This record gives sequence, C-alpha cells and structure tokens, in this order.
Amino acid sequence: MFDAATQVSTLIADYRNEKHAQDILELMDEYARDPFGGGEPLSAYCREQLVGKLAEFPGAFSVLAYRGDQALGLVNCFMGFSTFVCAPLVNIHDVIVSENARGGGVCGAMLDLVADEARSRGCCKLTMEVLEKNLPAQIAYRRAGFKPYTLDEEMGQAHFWQRYL
Repeated sequence: MFDAATQVSTLIADYRNEKHAQDILELMDEYARDPFGGGEPLSAYCREQLVGKLAEFPGAFSVLAYRGDQALGLVNCFMGFSTFVCAPLVNIHDVIVSENARGGGVCGAMLDLVADEARSRGCCKLTMEVLEKNLPAQIAYRRAGFKPYTLDEEMGQAHFWQRYL
C-alpha cells in the first residue's frame, strides 16, 4: 500500500526476506532503547532469535513502513480470539515509528494496513495496549480510530496486567 500524501509505503513483512528481517531488528532495537520501550537495547538473544521465532509463531504478522528503502516504522501483530463476539481479532503488540519520522502519518498508514489485513482474516476488532504517560502514541492511536476499552461505562476502563513466569 502506498500513501502519496506522506510518501510512505507499507507492506506485510516477509520474515524470510533479509532486508525485512534487518529492518525489524533495527526498529525493535530503537524501540527498546526508547524510555517507553524500557530504555535498554534489544538483548543479543532477541537480536539472534526474534525474526525466526516470529516466522514460526502461528498468527504472527508484521507491518513495515518505508520511504524509499528507508524503514520508518513497524507494527507487530498476533491473532487472538474474542469470546464475546466468537470471532478472531488482531492484537497489536508493538508500534514503532522511528524518531525522525514521527508526526508524518507513518503510524496511521501502518495501522490502516493492519486493519485491512485483519478484515481479510475475518477479524472483529483490533486490540492494543499503550502506556498511560505515552501521550503522543495515544494521540496517534485516537487519530487512527482507537479508544480506551470499556465494556460498560459504569464499570470503567480495562487495565492491562501481566504476571512474569
């Protein structure tokens, strides 16, 4: 997909394509080093294993954004299932826009392709989590049609929790 307004092209990554694999690793490392990504470089283990593991993981797909040959952004996605709708969904796990490309429509272009891919897979919705203080990301996500999850306004918004194993 190509967006003439921003000169950004987006595509579904091919994990076996060397350029795509390298761009995924570089963008993931940039994200990992960002304070909102943890502030540490991507581990050597992840650099060695990530793309191969994504390729093997059922339902994983990634979207890359480019201007020419320059990678600008990445979205990593995983198929899930909505029990209330009884239909598949796509969980957006990582959204990365390179610092020098922020504010130029890259995020929206990638999320539009994710939505198109989700529709082609029969999905009922897209889900994602975002840090409370990552206001620039929240603004971009709202522009792309996302909003905080509430099942019932009286019950409040959902919180994303985790338990390390």
